[in-house]
Amino acid sequence: MEKIVVIGGGIGGAIAHDLALRGFAVVVLEKGELCCGSTGRHHGLLHSGARYALHDVATAAECIAENRILRTIAAQAVEQNDGLFVAVDDADMAHYDQFILNCNAAGIPCRELCTGDARTMEPELSAAIKAAVQVPDATMDAWRMAMHFFATARANGADIRPFSEVVGLLAHSGTIAGVQVRDHRRHTTYVEKADMVINAAGPWAGKIAALLDIHLPMKPSPGVMVSMTPRLTAMVINRLHPAGEGDIIVPQRNQSILGTSAWIADDPDAVMLPAGHVQRMIDQCSLMLPRLARLQVDAAWSASRPLLVSDTEADPTRISRASEAIDHAERDGMEGLLSVVGGKATTMRAMAQKVVDRVCAKTGRKIPCTTGHTVLHHYRRLFQ
Repeated sequence: MEKIVVIGGGIGGAIAHDLALRGFAVVVLEKGELCCGSTGRHHGLLHSGARYALHDVATAAECIAENRILRTIAAQAVEQNDGLFVAVDDADMAHYDQFILNCNAAGIPCRELCTGDARTMEPELSAAIKAAVQVPDATMDAWRMAMHFFATARANGADIRPFSEVVGLLAHSGTIAGVQVRDHRRHTTYVEKADMVINAAGPWAGKIAALLDIHLPMKPSPGVMVSMTPRLTAMVINRLHPAGEGDIIVPQRNQSILGTSAWIADDPDAVMLPAGHVQRMIDQCSLMLPRLARLQVDAAWSASRPLLVSDTEADPTRISRASEAIDHAERDGMEGLLSVVGGKATTMRAMAQKVVDRVCAKTGRKIPCTTGHTVLHHYRRLFQ
């Protein structure tokens, strides 16, 4: 049985789940707690895809497909509350017709509402909104969604090791042989042999590849999020324009999560909250929900998106959220190493399928992916 080492305790859970179902021996290594990186720090939007409809229809279509799957296989981690896209000015209205057309093209159900009906559904909406469209967005619990994958992977035999930092990639004659691991709990270092290694470290994937002097064309793109109490809406509220900054409010339990800003950073371990970003989120989101301007901030934080660097697009809000599974044998002459880059939490299952399909092709296993209809175990099983 081939042993696959997965580096990363975020999307690594979805990858481990798929690998275990297809009969591989799996070891997951995470340098800190599970979900301590980007996967556990996003605002918790289960995308319908509508956020990307105006500039990335392919990603929009992938999101709505995965939205439907996650509602079924991990229903306990999802509040199926829908979302509204609202136009607040004439500039937003200029995108309205194209937004509807592109949602239809991506297969995203959308219901056009009169503003009176929208404000009846969500009374905190600004009286100045000019249009509203209902879409099947939802709220997910960022930690529990990932933990369901880890729990199911572990139930199927995966070995999941938090506080286990990969500090070296071991190769012999152009072939991966294993990884060097620092165990932060026992203060020891050891070698974990592997037939293949999957680099799923998100914004840190470039650092992992650099251990073998391999360059990955990616940059972390941090974004600031702001938590305020109370929860003002039942549904997710989005601004109807191309995805930008300060244009989404995600209801989480009794809170309203405002987001997000975006910039390009060099090091995901050295990201600070830039001056002015918190207030900018409040100012922009208040155009949709005016009451936000009168609330106190509970918390503010950032999470780094693992974006593929684009030669044609410098704006991080416009860079595609598509994912890619890179085979470093083809790209860099390093057999047995694959990297997963790009993507987002909503598409973690699909990202896992892409890379595990590659693993199966390379190992001669003709085993189909079944994660699209395998209901996940409850996250508490991880701790039993």
